[in-house]
Amino acid sequence: MAATNIEIWQQGEIIEISQAANDIKKIVIRQSNPAKADPGSHIDLMVNVDGEMVRRSYSVASQSEDLRDLTLGVFLVPNSRGGSIAVHELAVGDQLDITQPLQNFPLRVGAERYVLIAGGIGVTAIMAMAAVLKRIGANYTLMYAARSKEAMAFREELQAIHGDNLQIFLDEDKNFIQIPELIASLDDNTELYICGPIRLMDAVRRIWLESELENTNLRFETFGASGWYDPEEFIVRIPAKNVEVLVGKQHSMLEALEAAGVDMLSDCRKGECGLCEVRVLSLNGRVDHRDVFYSERQKEQNEKISCCVSRIVTSESGLAADASGPAVVEIVTT
Repeated sequence: MAATNIEIWQQGEIIEISQAANDIKKIVIRQSNPAKADPGSHIDLMVNVDGEMVRRSYSVASQSEDLRDLTLGVFLVPNSRGGSIAVHELAVGDQLDITQPLQNFPLRVGAERYVLIAGGIGVTAIMAMAAVLKRIGANYTLMYAARSKEAMAFREELQAIHGDNLQIFLDEDKNFIQIPELIASLDDNTELYICGPIRLMDAVRRIWLESELENTNLRFETFGASGWYDPEEFIVRIPAKNVEVLVGKQHSMLEALEAAGVDMLSDCRKGECGLCEVRVLSLNGRVDHRDVFYSERQKEQNEKISCCVSRIVTSESGLAADASGPAVVEIVTT
C-alpha cells in the first residue's frame, strides 16, 4: 500500500547489536535527527555491497520513547542481493546514512477487529502495530508463523506483551495458518494486515480477492528480496532507446536502468504501487514476479513487470539444456 513520503537523510549510529533468533540480528540505530516512526514504518539505509554503496529498506520494529533509537530485525539471506550480509557485518559504533522513517504500510485505527499476520522476519513490520492495538484496547489477533521457535525473532517479547492475543504457527510442528478458514471467518468490520514471504502474501491475497470481503480491508507489505527463485544476473534491453543493461544480483532492474540514465517512474519500490511497470516485448527466461500489484492472471501472461522488485531468471525456466549466459528481457518503458 504505497504512500507518498518525503525523504530526509540523516546519520545513523549503531548503538546495539544482538541475536534476535537464528540468522536474525536485532540492530538498534540512533538517529542524528530524531523523527517519529509510526506503526508500519521503515527506513532506508546505505550499505557497502562488494565495494559499492547500495540502498536497502528495513522495517522499524520499535522506537524508544525519546524517538532517538530505532530497532530493526535483519534476517541473513545468503542468496539475496547482499544487503542483509552487509548489515550483519556492521558493528557497534559504525556510522551510516539512513532516512528518517518512511511510511508505506499505515495502521488505520478505528476498526472493530484486526487480524495481524507475520510470516518470518515480516514480524518486524507488524510488531509496532500490535503494540498500538494492545495499548488502545483494540480487538486484535496476532498470528506469527515461522519455521521453528529458534527462527522467531522477538518471540518471548511478543508473548509477554500480547499473551492470548498471540497465536504461533510452526512449520516444524506442521501447524500452519489455515488461510481459507481464517478469511471465511472474517467480515467487513475486520481489517487484515500482513507482512511476510511472497508465497504467504500470494496465498492470502488470492483467497481474499475470491471472497466477498472489502478489498481495502486487506493491507500488506512485502519483501523486495522475497521471490520464488534466487537472484541472478540478467540483461534488460530497451530497443527504442538503444539501451542494454546488465542487472547484477545486488541491484533491481529499476536501479540498473536509473544508473544507466533511463528516466523511470517509481514510488514505493516494494512492488505494491505499479508505478514502475514496464511492458515486455520479448523474454528469454522466466519472470520471477515479486510484486503484489498484479493479479495471478496478469503474472501468468508476463506482459508487464514491476521492475522495482521482479527479476528475470534462467533457473527452472524451461530453457534448452545448452542455454548459456544470463536471461534476457526486452521492454518498453512507460
